[in-house]
Amino acid sequence: MGQQEQVATSLAGAVSEGISASLAPVDEELARRYPGDPGTRQPVHTVYVPGNVFEAGTIRSWGDQALQALDEHAPDAAAFASALGLSDELAVAVHDRVRAKLEREPIEDLRIDFEDGYSGADEDQDAARAARLVAEAYEKGTAAPYMGIRMKCMEAPVRDRGIRTLDVFLSGLMEAGGLPDGLVLTLPKVTYPAQVTAMVRLLEEFEKARGLAPGRIGFEIQIETSQSILAADGTAAVARMIEAAEGRATGLHYGTFDYSACLGVSAAYQASDHPAADHAKAIMQVAAAGTGVRVCDGSTNVLPVGSTAQVHEAWRLHYGLTRRALARAYYQGWDMHPGHIPTRYAAVFAFYREGFEQAAARLSAYANHVDGDVMDEPATAKALSGYLLRGLDCGALDIGEVARLTGLTRADLEAFAIPRRAALTASAQ
Repeated sequence: MGQQEQVATSLAGAVSEGISASLAPVDEELARRYPGDPGTRQPVHTVYVPGNVFEAGTIRSWGDQALQALDEHAPDAAAFASALGLSDELAVAVHDRVRAKLEREPIEDLRIDFEDGYSGADEDQDAARAARLVAEAYEKGTAAPYMGIRMKCMEAPVRDRGIRTLDVFLSGLMEAGGLPDGLVLTLPKVTYPAQVTAMVRLLEEFEKARGLAPGRIGFEIQIETSQSILAADGTAAVARMIEAAEGRATGLHYGTFDYSACLGVSAAYQASDHPAADHAKAIMQVAAAGTGVRVCDGSTNVLPVGSTAQVHEAWRLHYGLTRRALARAYYQGWDMHPGHIPTRYAAVFAFYREGFEQAAARLSAYANHVDGDVMDEPATAKALSGYLLRGLDCGALDIGEVARLTGLTRADLEAFAIPRRAALTASAQ
């Protein structure tokens, strides 16, 4: 080793120290506002079932109805691939994995609906029954990974009813043994950040009343009004709503039809690929980026029912909308009918399987510092790892094939996928 060359500097150490001191509040605010992705599983969809019709067998029933639709309208891999336009290379893998998913875990996220879809005569009893059935499902191992309710909104005509239903449901869960880890709550039709603040105060009071840790209960914010995107003063209201949630917001769910109607879009053109929908979701996506709040697409109201030709047409529409959303990084959407489940999983599985080998090769090259025809950066490694992890979580990929092509464990993938949160955790220890 030769003698190291002396390097010249002009600034005193106090300069760097002074700058660091001046930016300390910014560092703190960045860490608070933008902690990064939580690193937990994000479901690929949310299914809404009215509170008055939800039963213990609802999840299995949806899976059985979806399997029946496959048997009737696409009885084998070739027929399913032909209906959706899947390549020959993907046909068998996607078909087999869809069937296995419908048998094993037909619904990833179930919301028992006490808002638009609810028409029960006794909401107290339906909410209490929902709590009992959810608690029993988690106890028996038959629950979806995520379950909860959509209450009524915070607008004056239904506010008290929504608060009471939430209280009855959460109290029922506590009486049955406590809140499950997969609990998810949805606050619909939010128009002002103050309504989000009110939800925070409500949950704080429940936590105090039941001796729960502060911040234990989070909730999703549904974006269904123009006011939730652009406030009267011209600011992005959705960003202010995330701040108003004080760390409790878990997701932003786009409401296709309420939002479209709010803007005056004719019923025939209300869809998740309408320009108005794209604008709203783009604002949501930017507002949520880095905050740990996930963005969820809406639904289609075209149901796969009727003749095989009609079912295939509806399947192709749903498949195409789901693939379009995935390409735009909306990794979750709503499904409103059992017949949508096969195409939800087909689109998701095809999305992850067709890009799997290229993503694995690029991540392996990055991890092993191998030169190739693409020069990837840490941000790209984060995206590649997140892609593989989402594929693993939903069942599109197996850990064995991922490990074989990347040489990485799941822990390795997680370290690449959420470096900011990992760094913050390490610095706090």
